[in-house]
Amino acid sequence: MTADERRSRMRGFSTWTTRRWLRVGVAVSLVVLALLGTAGAWVLGRTQSISDELVNVRSPALTVAIRLEAAVLNQETGIRGYGLTGMPEFITPYEQGLTEQEASLGQLTKLLEDDHAGLDDLKTVQDAVAKWQERIARPVAAAPAGSPSPMATQRAMEGKAAFDDVRAALSGQQEQLRADRVRVRDDLMDTMALRNGVFGTIAVLIVVLTALVFEGLRRGINMPLERLGADARAVAGGDFDHPITPTGPADLRRLSREIDFMRQRLVRELALSEDTRLRLDAQAANLQRSNAELEQFAYVASHDLQEPLRKVSSFTQLLQRRYGGQLDSRADQYIDFAVDGANRMQTLINDLLDFSRVGRLHNAHQGVDLDKVLERTLSELSVGIEEAGAEITHDPLPTLFADPTQMGMLWQNLIGNAVKFRRPGETPKIHVAAAREGELWRFTVTDNGIGIAPEYADKVFVIFQRLHTKDTYTGSGIGLAMCKKIVEFHGGAIRVDPEYHDGARITFTLAPRPPENPGPSTVPEATRADAEPVR
Repeated sequence: MTADERRSRMRGFSTWTTRRWLRVGVAVSLVVLALLGTAGAWVLGRTQSISDELVNVRSPALTVAIRLEAAVLNQETGIRGYGLTGMPEFITPYEQGLTEQEASLGQLTKLLEDDHAGLDDLKTVQDAVAKWQERIARPVAAAPAGSPSPMATQRAMEGKAAFDDVRAALSGQQEQLRADRVRVRDDLMDTMALRNGVFGTIAVLIVVLTALVFEGLRRGINMPLERLGADARAVAGGDFDHPITPTGPADLRRLSREIDFMRQRLVRELALSEDTRLRLDAQAANLQRSNAELEQFAYVASHDLQEPLRKVSSFTQLLQRRYGGQLDSRADQYIDFAVDGANRMQTLINDLLDFSRVGRLHNAHQGVDLDKVLERTLSELSVGIEEAGAEITHDPLPTLFADPTQMGMLWQNLIGNAVKFRRPGETPKIHVAAAREGELWRFTVTDNGIGIAPEYADKVFVIFQRLHTKDTYTGSGIGLAMCKKIVEFHGGAIRVDPEYHDGARITFTLAPRPPENPGPSTVPEATRADAEPVR
């Protein structure tokens, strides 16, 4: 075989899959085992056949031949005694010999029915015995008893020669039967040796096949899979540049290439995600710095705005008290506008401060009994509630791990809005309900007020978004935005129920324990101290 032919054959084998290798291996093993089984069955059958021939044919035939010889000798002894003495008792051995002869001849004929040489030897014996019986035994046996038979004396030499022929035929037959038995016995021993060799070979081949199967599985499947697993573990351990080496049958090599392709794709995605992460980290750092600066600016600006705003409000109020009624009506109206604008600006600044403090200054989480917080809130809103004649009821509320100040601000804004946006001429009725919903608590604040149109269900939670003019309903538009910030800070969500049409229904969820706090604000403590407390 040339080198090109060997390379071509190796390339052909390299395209074999695991399934094909297993099929070929199993097929070869089955063929070898079938051939070995056939050889073993043939050897066993041959051994059984030879053993049966030895036990059931050759040995019994030799035994019957010996009995035949004894029967013929008994005949000769009886005839010789009867011929010499004429005594009738010598006829009995002769007659018994005839009976045994017939029985032996019948058995030998049956035993040697497939042995032509043995039948020929038996025919020779029968002819010699028949000749002796015809010339000597029958004539002597036919002579009258009581006196010696003259035939015996006359044919003594002829009888001796005839019986010598009988002896020679019997001896030849027995020698041949002995030789046949020895031959069959030797065949049996050789066949048994062959049987032992065949079964020993079968055992050795089974061991070799088993070893080849296990070695093939180890080299063709286990080792490639172990190599693939080691490469995968190296990649999983962080060495993303570690290549996946294709080994083993075609399908395992294809799997290795696909995994390596996936590794390369992951490397590209990781590089892209790392680049994106770096950009996001930079943006986050910029946002954090910007937020810190904005918070500091908001606090400084709000603090610095308080003093001039108080001056504007104080002096416009002085103008109103001192010169009210002394100027014309338009001047009085302008003064009223200035006082109202200054007051609303101060209220807006305070509300913005409260909004910015949510989750930053008010972050003292502890077990909070919402029943007590609601009762305290209702007490703080008692003046407005009594003026409106509102009826407020609530279900038993749970105890949660939360910030008590924020919970008070939440109830204050929700109850205050429900009282504020009431229907004219109708008694406000407000109900607070609570129910466990999986891991969360769901709360609903239901009123019979003017309601919220579905198209504004999301807009009301945006800061500074107002649905009514300041002349119709007072406020800065921050209340529900603050509620949304408080609820989300405590791991929940808030929304307007669009299916409720007899007023407004605000539903929100709270977690038994809020998520981890992102961290304290970066606003300096001195700036925080300058901020006004929550009203």
